[in-house]
Amino acid sequence: MLDGKSILITGGTGSFGKQYVKTILSGYRPRRVVVFSRDELKQFEMQQEYDAPEMRYFIGDVRDAQRLRQAMRGIDVVIHAAALKQVPAAEYNPMECIKTNVHGAENVILAALENEVQQVIALSTDKAANPINLYGATKLASDKLFVAANNMAGGHKTRFGVVRYGNVVGSRGSVVPFFRRLIADGTDHLPITHADMTRFWITLQQGVDFVLKCFQRMQGGEIFVPKIPSIRITDLAAAMAPDLPMRIVGIRPGEKLHEIMCPADDSHLTLEFDDHFVIRPTIRFFHSEMDYATNRLGEAGRAVPQGFEYNSGNNAHFLTVPEIREVNRVAGA
Repeated sequence: MLDGKSILITGGTGSFGKQYVKTILSGYRPRRVVVFSRDELKQFEMQQEYDAPEMRYFIGDVRDAQRLRQAMRGIDVVIHAAALKQVPAAEYNPMECIKTNVHGAENVILAALENEVQQVIALSTDKAANPINLYGATKLASDKLFVAANNMAGGHKTRFGVVRYGNVVGSRGSVVPFFRRLIADGTDHLPITHADMTRFWITLQQGVDFVLKCFQRMQGGEIFVPKIPSIRITDLAAAMAPDLPMRIVGIRPGEKLHEIMCPADDSHLTLEFDDHFVIRPTIRFFHSEMDYATNRLGEAGRAVPQGFEYNSGNNAHFLTVPEIREVNRVAGA
């Protein structure tokens, strides 16, 4: 699938980018892999670890349309992972979040079209479903841009898709490193926002593998959502520090009790496959009529019931405390 292809990853020095590069270098024979990001120190550090002949490192910001156009010359496949993701920072700096997450998405789309990139997948978040904070709102806008870009493509060959998933185990800003630091510092309790809070739980490698699979599945315009387990935050605390008491501190601004990945309002657009869901576009593409019920791998989906919602609280699959501990161990979290 990626053999002989030139691949570019925006925000490529982040957790996802590094795991993605590690995976494609070990499992495929790409012609070129371009890491596009704005942090020179992270690029230097990543270059020490991944210095294969096909690797390229481009300093650049997705806000810079001209630099993106230069970086995408000769590129076949793009993964758009660059984003401002911290919820409180976005609330305090809304214009900066909009510039990166919305205007940056537009720049990626236009650069991909200009350079006749074959496929683009943008990484989204559960916070884009029924958003209640600015970060989620900007990612919803980004999702809409990438879906509609298939209509903008016209005679271009470029096709765009979106992958949406929840919390990545142990990623920067997640609760696991936070709990780890508290435990290492000798805390006498773990702070819990709400006793009933749940979250989807996915490892970095599972996220990378799902994105790779979606490149094979995509026709253009889909939002792909993996079926993954949920956890209870109280169970996570018990898995990490069974002897420590928990203290309820209240839900933070912009935080939900349960994560949503397929909203009920989109149930008429949602198709269920064996291991994932697909949210079809709300708009019709003028250049073609696509049958999203069967993807490019021949996998068949079926419509979900009206009002169906896929959230971390109503999920059929919850991890037990021992299972959480094992997932965290495998993920190195």
